[in-house]
Amino acid sequence: MRYKTVHLIYFSPTHTSAKIAYAIAEGMATVMMSESNVTFDAPAAEEDIDDELTIVAAPVYGGRVAETAVERFRMFRSMHHAPVVPVVLYGNRDYEDALRELCDLMTEQGFLPVAAGAFVGEHSFSRKDMPVAEGRPDERDIAVAVDFGRRIIDKLEQVSCIECLPALHVKGNYPYREKSPSTPMAPVTDSALCTRCGYCVDVCPTRAITPTDEGMYSDPALCIKCCACVKECPEGARTFDTPFTAMLHKNFSARREPECFL
Repeated sequence: MRYKTVHLIYFSPTHTSAKIAYAIAEGMATVMMSESNVTFDAPAAEEDIDDELTIVAAPVYGGRVAETAVERFRMFRSMHHAPVVPVVLYGNRDYEDALRELCDLMTEQGFLPVAAGAFVGEHSFSRKDMPVAEGRPDERDIAVAVDFGRRIIDKLEQVSCIECLPALHVKGNYPYREKSPSTPMAPVTDSALCTRCGYCVDVCPTRAITPTDEGMYSDPALCIKCCACVKECPEGARTFDTPFTAMLHKNFSARREPECFL
């Protein structure tokens, strides 16, 4: 089967998921590409996808797909089993059940997973003095993603119908890993560095940040700890201090490679 259009759906607060999704699409070399960036909002109405090869990408938080991404991905359906490539980005520790979860979610939404991948992106908690997968995805990761896209197209062109493909099997367990209760925490602002430009407000995917008389305030109840505001602040005025960073730096600094399932 041949596909002229690839549709990208991604939740990507720190841009790593989007980078890999675009690299996979590049390898597919289709005629047209469309995108649904749900990082900041879900679609206003449910969208049906039928004739497009779709890539769905999201970060892993605590071994599971980011909950905000799951909520927004549920707005997409396929009535005729459109082929989908679920992709997760994790911070070099482990993606655990996240890829299985994303495959299952897209199946529930009517899609048919034909390939899937787990790639590494710089951890949200990574800091200059304690880096965790710093700078990833890097050129090597992008090359793997592009080649993955080529191999997916080759696979699809060898069959006459999507239903002819064998069931896709990926790593992960069901029931999924139970997530630990989230501790209400959020990045803080150094008022001496903050210029109140409001850029942190713009990049927050859950609208957790509001200007106050004391500075830019992040609501711990809304913050998902993606640290987009920390990484994107032009003045370096945002920080998120957690002892988890030191543990990650100590135990998970060795490079891990992407895993692709076809």
